[in-house]
Amino acid sequence: MSEKIVFMGSPDFAVSTLRAIAGTYTLVGIVTQPDRPAGRGRVLTPPPIKDLAIELEIPVIQPQSLKGTHALAQLESWQPDLIVVAAFGQILRKEVLELPTYGCINVHASLLPRWRGAAPIQAAILHGDTETGITIMQMDAGIDTGDILSQHSITIGEHETAHELSLRLTELGAQALLDTLPQYISGTIVPQAQDDSLATYAPMLKKDAGQLDFNEPAADLARRVRAFDPWPGTYTIWSGQRLKILRAHAQDARTPGPGKTTICGSSPAFGTSYGLLVLDSVQPAGKKPLPGEAFLRGAKNWRYVPY
Repeated sequence: MSEKIVFMGSPDFAVSTLRAIAGTYTLVGIVTQPDRPAGRGRVLTPPPIKDLAIELEIPVIQPQSLKGTHALAQLESWQPDLIVVAAFGQILRKEVLELPTYGCINVHASLLPRWRGAAPIQAAILHGDTETGITIMQMDAGIDTGDILSQHSITIGEHETAHELSLRLTELGAQALLDTLPQYISGTIVPQAQDDSLATYAPMLKKDAGQLDFNEPAADLARRVRAFDPWPGTYTIWSGQRLKILRAHAQDARTPGPGKTTICGSSPAFGTSYGLLVLDSVQPAGKKPLPGEAFLRGAKNWRYVPY
């Protein structure tokens, strides 16, 4: 189609969406986050969208903020008919929202108004939701408060992690956008206002949010392990060192007490306020990931507390 589109996004979640519209619409520019240090070596690494922009040979800019005059001037020079946003990570100022003929629309990974904010996928798992999805919405000055253009739902798997759910949602988001854009541009969609009374908020995750508190029920902790995979991850301090919990499940059994170690079947487990948190996969400090059973065989200090 002839409409000129500027795309804004940064992480892996946005890649499928960019690829989808690149094959159908005229992309005149891409805006993504600056390169950031990553990995143990803290090597300066571009966001995935920048790599794709270079592959597609589409002009790309990486402003620290869209509040600067240089970024706005570049957007104005592209003369977009529409701006499409997917996990960009910056709030759009009024001048940007009002720049395109068709405004700005966002691909958001929840069924708004539930889980507005930066971490909707993690929040859905963490709070035990059985359903989530994609919302294509018009953007306004609020955080995910704009009118809804379309919604597409999926069921959350009982043992699904945030990483696994994100992979499904990124594909769903790309298809949802392709289905919605022609109707939006032609004016055949009637935007629907959100019910603010039903809104919940999913704030940005902090690195230290992953430490497990065994005073919580095992079922809640198991959801946290799934929700925080791969980032920020979950862990506890055992035998004076950090023990990463990569996979775990709740077992409805009598607990030896919150934080006390025990064995469930042939796997290590922690007691919680209700039930056992059974460790299916862990990573001791300075070592490679191990199945729980293999870890237990070498964990000489793992004390079995009968329950």
